[in-house]
Amino acid sequence: MTRVKVVSVFPDLLGTYGDSGNALVVSKRLALRGFEVTLLEANLKSGVPNDGDFYLIGGGEDGPQARAAELLTADKPLEHALSSGAALLAVCAGFQILGASFLGPDLQPRNGIGIFDCVTHRFEGPRSVGELIVRPADELGNVGLLTGYENHQGVTELLHGAQPLGVVAAGNGNNYGTKVDGAIDGRALGTYMHGPVFARNPKLCDFFISLVVGSLEPIDDPDLIAAHENLYLERINQVIK
Repeated sequence: MTRVKVVSVFPDLLGTYGDSGNALVVSKRLALRGFEVTLLEANLKSGVPNDGDFYLIGGGEDGPQARAAELLTADKPLEHALSSGAALLAVCAGFQILGASFLGPDLQPRNGIGIFDCVTHRFEGPRSVGELIVRPADELGNVGLLTGYENHQGVTELLHGAQPLGVVAAGNGNNYGTKVDGAIDGRALGTYMHGPVFARNPKLCDFFISLVVGSLEPIDDPDLIAAHENLYLERINQVIK
């Protein structure tokens, strides 16, 4: 595989807190390894193709979130892409709509897409806002502590032994029972970490890429490596002294 398609899903609906940057990071790290990359912004007008290799969905407000769920349920492009070998990252509201159910703008349950075995309720306590540090699940390999920024009122409950992306070391994450964040199911990753999460955690981005293209050679760019490490360490040290 030398030619790949990266799809930013509805950035006009779900692109808050810099989440659209995840598609840029994936594209750049692929290009630096010699891949020919097509980056597609799949918006309301164009719709979402089912022949991509990498899909990135971000966060957003309740109304746009519900609209995105309706559109993604109609033709099921994400399910078709995953079944063909694609990888998927969903952040915050994007993560919620990929579960079995989430809350619409009227605070009533809406059917989700069902890629993750989880449900999202509304938390009646304080909103989860601030830095989020996560110890990754073993499945992610040697990606180190994960860093992000959370801003949500949702409480996401993993069902029937669903696997979290990791255990929360600081912050709230899914905010349900045992402190965990997100979910991982095959080549689909969900998280509450904004940032964008792949800019903050390049090793996690490389893990995501490897789900589709296999093992990766290190990037031979000292300046880029230093920039990523500085951002990563700055955010980690800001929270964990």
